[in-house]
Amino acid sequence: MKPIIHHVSPTAGIEKGEVIISCENFDTSDFRQCRVLFGEIEGRIVSASPGRVIVAVPKVSDAFEHPETLCLEANSERSDPVHFAVGFLVTDQVHPVTNPAYDPESGNIYVTYSGSRGQKVPCSIYSISPLGEKSEFLHDIMNATAIAFDREGTMFVTSRYDGAVYRVSPFKEAEPFAQDLGVATGLAFDRQGTMYVGDRTGVIYRINEIGEAKPFVELEPSVSAYHLAFGPDDHLYVTGPTASSNEVIYRISPEGVVEEFFSGLGRPQGLAFDTDGNLYVAASWRGRRGILRITPGGEATVFVAGKTLVGLAFDEAGNMILATTEGEIYRLPMGIRGYLLEYWE
Repeated sequence: MKPIIHHVSPTAGIEKGEVIISCENFDTSDFRQCRVLFGEIEGRIVSASPGRVIVAVPKVSDAFEHPETLCLEANSERSDPVHFAVGFLVTDQVHPVTNPAYDPESGNIYVTYSGSRGQKVPCSIYSISPLGEKSEFLHDIMNATAIAFDREGTMFVTSRYDGAVYRVSPFKEAEPFAQDLGVATGLAFDRQGTMYVGDRTGVIYRINEIGEAKPFVELEPSVSAYHLAFGPDDHLYVTGPTASSNEVIYRISPEGVVEEFFSGLGRPQGLAFDTDGNLYVAASWRGRRGILRITPGGEATVFVAGKTLVGLAFDEAGNMILATTEGEIYRLPMGIRGYLLEYWE
């Protein structure tokens, strides 16, 4: 009898991310004959019953053959395919600890090789071309952490090693822009172009156009990094993993009023907005890890399956650019317009 798929959650993922399929007629009497196919690529079945299947997303390394459907097969009977987007591996052997950064002027993705505390690495920041070619971009920053562009297209980078923000010239020269920022991690600009930096020991700094920093708000210290993003409502959203298993996303008004926007997360990290005001965050929620989408009204769904995701960004083609703790960068076609792309236009 032909299997029938009723629901898939989520409907996008990268390698090793776990997907739950609600179905019927999936004959598991001979497990050797059971398959879940992403296009024609087989995923590893984690568990299966006639009405429910959990499967791990397979590895896809070819941008031109990334699957767009999922189906069940048992005893040579296939279900009708349903939509599923699989992210493909762009590059690896990097070390991001926050979001990658997308530069709309060049179309390049920028990602750090951050290294362990005090580690001098051969290359601080790599650039990845639209064709997926990785090249060394910057070598001079110890423990490069967050990358962001201002509205003039200038790159800024935080260093958690020396508590500074560096401004990068068109000639790839890094010069200190702001200093004495503690363990400087997250970095974001508001609509007016004012810079904000998160010191993971507990302070968010506001920094003016000449690099003068003043404390903006104080939060609970993070065990790894603060991650910052501005939403279309002009509020600053912040995550910072702590020792708690019930963590929050903070929402901070332009006046510095702090409130909890969403709670119940495990190790929330990089975050980004789309133009509709939906917030996407790398986190665990209700026992599942991936990219969570949270509407402006606070309704949450697991949107992308991925076990080791640490950050994300959107490019102009509507792709989600995903970074993992294992040093991998994926491109996931989603047709989503990122808020930052509109922000600086």
